[in-house]
Amino acid sequence: MDTRDAPEQAELRRSARQLARELGPATVADLDDATRAKRLAVAVGDAGWLELRDDDGNGKPVASGVEAAIVADALGGAVADVAFAGPVLAADLARRAGADPTSAAVAGFSPSLVEPAVALGPATTRPLVAIDAAGGGAAYALAPEGQGFGLVQVPLDSRPSESDSGSDLTRSVDVVAPGAPAHEVADRGQVLTSDDLAAWTALGLALTSADLVGVMRGVLDLTVDYARERRQFGAPVGSFQAVQHLLAEARCLMDGSFSVALHASWAVDALEPEEARAAGRVAKAYCARAAKTVCETAIQVHGGIGNTWECLAHAYLRRGLLSSQWFGDDSTQLRALARERLGVDDGLP
Repeated sequence: MDTRDAPEQAELRRSARQLARELGPATVADLDDATRAKRLAVAVGDAGWLELRDDDGNGKPVASGVEAAIVADALGGAVADVAFAGPVLAADLARRAGADPTSAAVAGFSPSLVEPAVALGPATTRPLVAIDAAGGGAAYALAPEGQGFGLVQVPLDSRPSESDSGSDLTRSVDVVAPGAPAHEVADRGQVLTSDDLAAWTALGLALTSADLVGVMRGVLDLTVDYARERRQFGAPVGSFQAVQHLLAEARCLMDGSFSVALHASWAVDALEPEEARAAGRVAKAYCARAAKTVCETAIQVHGGIGNTWECLAHAYLRRGLLSSQWFGDDSTQLRALARERLGVDDGLP
């Protein structure tokens, strides 16, 4: 693969980061600014980013996994409180099923957030979790049909549970209690195969990995700026060798994560579904571990203020925790790779 951005991709990366910086939250208090958040949501919608994986009219997505990951990276870097990955994943799932992408807002997940939600009858029997919904609407769930799965809709406001908030301050986590009605998607054109779900999972792993890369870049920029300004013993704390070592190691982790996440986003459309999913698993395992270390380093370098509500570093950590869990954390991916590559259920034979 050619790791260089095409001219159009370079411009998308530049404009996405600029928009996210200008309209994303600059402080924790900005997360309560509904006017700013609405402007951000309108700008993302007007840019067409939520339709990147819509059908182009020939059964193919409008944009590649790389372009979708570029936007996910930019929004993660600014801890932008706007729905993106949720609607994009729903649109990609609808395209694979030959359905109207507007028939549901997001894809529903099991409580573990690893697998898509499955409805075994006219109503759900397990909680359904919808992440990153744009507000209201319905969530997709899978219904067994022959050798594959059909697509059904579960209204998000049908049976809300008491636990409907997560740790992430920038993305919604809606939980629908068991017993919610599951309606067949009327315009669905085909059954989803195992290859469809593997390719869709590969996209989810690529988007969450890209978001983690953005989280690492954003929290490092925040921390380096703070280390330049904060003074102790008459000198900036960034001049202390111990702090420099911490930040240098964090930068290396971020750069390595960018590389492996870029490969995963390229693999979404370039490799066979199972190979693309495996590339996504490798990226997610690396990025999830790296993001935890980088975010913890950022809070450590901030010192005492890093443990306060006013410091934006915890918003990055919270976002990173959700992105790590979504589609499975590092241990989940490594166990799956062991099963798929080594043929063992848990550890080496």
